[in-house]
Amino acid sequence: MSSLIRVGAVSYLNAKPLYYRLCDFAPNIQLSMEVPSRLAERLAAGTLEVALIPSIEYFRGARHGYEILAGFSIAARGPVRSVKLFSRVPFHRIDRLALDEGSRSSQALSLVWLDTCHGVRPGRIESLPLGVPVLESTADAVLVIGDRAMKVPHEPFCQVVDLAEGWQGMTGLPFVFALWVTRRGVALGDLPSALARSRDEGLAHADELARVHGPRLGLDFSTCYDYLTQILSYELGEPELAGLRRFAQMAACLELVPEGVNLVFHRPRDLAARR
Repeated sequence: MSSLIRVGAVSYLNAKPLYYRLCDFAPNIQLSMEVPSRLAERLAAGTLEVALIPSIEYFRGARHGYEILAGFSIAARGPVRSVKLFSRVPFHRIDRLALDEGSRSSQALSLVWLDTCHGVRPGRIESLPLGVPVLESTADAVLVIGDRAMKVPHEPFCQVVDLAEGWQGMTGLPFVFALWVTRRGVALGDLPSALARSRDEGLAHADELARVHGPRLGLDFSTCYDYLTQILSYELGEPELAGLRRFAQMAACLELVPEGVNLVFHRPRDLAARR
C-alpha cells in the first residue's frame, strides 16, 4: 500500500478485536472513530475509503457502489447483550418508540422484530440522543445499543428483549450487525490482509482487551471476555450471509431498504485482473 487509506471504526467494545494494532499492521492508514451512523455517512460522502458500517447501510448505500470485505463481520448467534429493547408497556402495545441515534442496523432490527413477532408498527418514532440517559426517555419503549445497553437496569421496564436473541428465535439465523465495506474502484492494497491479522490478533488478546476496557465500562473481566470470545462472532461465513440476506428481505418488506440488493464483495485488483 502506497497512498493513505482513511479507515473508520467504532469505539464500542464489540469492535475492538477488529482493529487491534491495525495501525501497526497497516502503517499507511488513517484510523478514525465515529458512531456507526456517522461512519455510514462518511463512507457515502467519500471521506472514508473503508468503514465498519451497520449492515443495513450496505443495502441502503448500494447506489454508491459498495463492496463488502469478505470474511469480516460483527455478528451474534444468540443473545448479544449490547442491543436491547426496553419497554414500559407490553410489546404489542408500543406506539411511541425511541431509537438510539448511534444505531442503524439495530433500529431496523427492532422494527422488523416488532412487526413480525407482535404485529406492531409504532406510530411515533423518535431519536434517543447519545448523551441522554435511557431512563430520561418517556417513550413507550427505548432501543439501546453499544456498551451502555449492557448497564441499563431492567427493573423500571415491563419487558426487555435482547434483539439478537429475538432474531435468532425468529429466524434460526445469526444476526450481522456490522461489516467492513469499501466503494467500488478503491485500491486497498494489502489492507484486507492487515485487517485479517488485526482481527486474529485481537481475538488472541481478548483477555487484554477485557482487562483494559472492562473497568472503563463498569464491567467485570469475565463479562467482557465472554462477550468478545463467546457471544460475538467476527466471521462472515455461510450462516452469517444467510442471516444477512434474510434481514435484507424482511427490512425491504417494511420499506427500510431497497428490494433486490445483492451482496457484492471486494476483489483486489490483481486478483480481478487474473480472473
